[in-house]
Order: sequence, then C-alpha cells, then structure tokens
Amino acid sequence: MTSRKPARRAARPAASATKSAAASSAAATQLPPQLKIVQDALEDMKAVDVRVLDVRGMTDISDWMVISSGNSDRHVRSIADRVVEQSKAAGVRPFGVEGANEGEWVLVDLPDVMVHVMLPRTREFYALEELWERTASKPAAGGAASKPRRPAAKPRAAAPPRGDDVAAPRPRRAAAPRRRPASAG
Repeated sequence: MTSRKPARRAARPAASATKSAAASSAAATQLPPQLKIVQDALEDMKAVDVRVLDVRGMTDISDWMVISSGNSDRHVRSIADRVVEQSKAAGVRPFGVEGANEGEWVLVDLPDVMVHVMLPRTREFYALEELWERTASKPAAGGAASKPRRPAAKPRAAAPPRGDDVAAPRPRRAAAPRRRPASAG
C-alpha cells in the first residue's frame, strides 16, 4: 500500500494593498456576459435610447437594468424576441418574459440583467430611469452636510373677501348624548 502525499500549493507572492484594491475595483466593474449579449441584440435590432443602469446594492432583483425603446409594439416584441434568442444561443436561459402579447412593455428577466423594452409613451409614463437614478443618488445615512435643502414654502395668498352672496358656514350639531345600557336587574 502506497501513501500519497498531498500536492504542495505554490506560494503566492504577497500583493501590495494598492494592487489588491485595484484588482477588486476592476472585478467590481466587470460586466456580466449577459449584459454584452443584451447590448449586442439591442444594437442589432436598432433599439432606441438604450440605457444601462447599475443597480447593485439597491435591489436584490438584479444587478443591472437595461431600458430601451422600440418604435412600435411589433418592434418592441421583435427586440425582446432577439434578446431571448441571443441569450439562449449563448447558453443563458431567461427566467421569464412578461408582456410579449401586448407589446407596450416587454420585460426579459436574465440572470443578473433585467431588460425592459418599452414604447416611448410607456417609458415616459413610468420613468424607470428617474426612479433608479434617484435611488442611486441619495446621500449616505448620517451625511447631514450633504442633505439637499428643500425650498422654502411660498406664503399663501390671502383669501379674497367674501361677498353677501356666499352662504355662511353651517353651525355644528351638538353630539347626541350617549345612552346607557339598560340594566338587567
């Protein structure tokens, strides 16, 4: 019987703090492969006004949101179909596709990437970019100095004088006295 010794691992040289910080920031900004697939599919189908939002740390739903528009409901459906088709070809299966029947807003849920393809009027109405960008630009907790100031309230204009034709306010009715329950005695 022969005993095998475990293989020795090669010792890594100690990296300096700046190199490891640079490597971690590069890894943090590394885009998932699904995002490249989505961007290529949107460009191929001539999607309009494509926006990529980094929502890491803001939601557990996804790390990236891609919002784009199509010129018609048929164009919106075609764009979403191409995103699904290209994703499947690359070996990435969507978790789900919603809204493909109506074509006003189609949502393609991929791992780490949420793709919204909308008609321009639907996109303007829901304003997802403003919602997620506003969330990202909120100041950190405890940052009182960076807190945005609200504009002072405008003073209200005095009410116009009432004329004789305006009915006087109705007097309040007095509350009815409470009744005591009859004693069963």
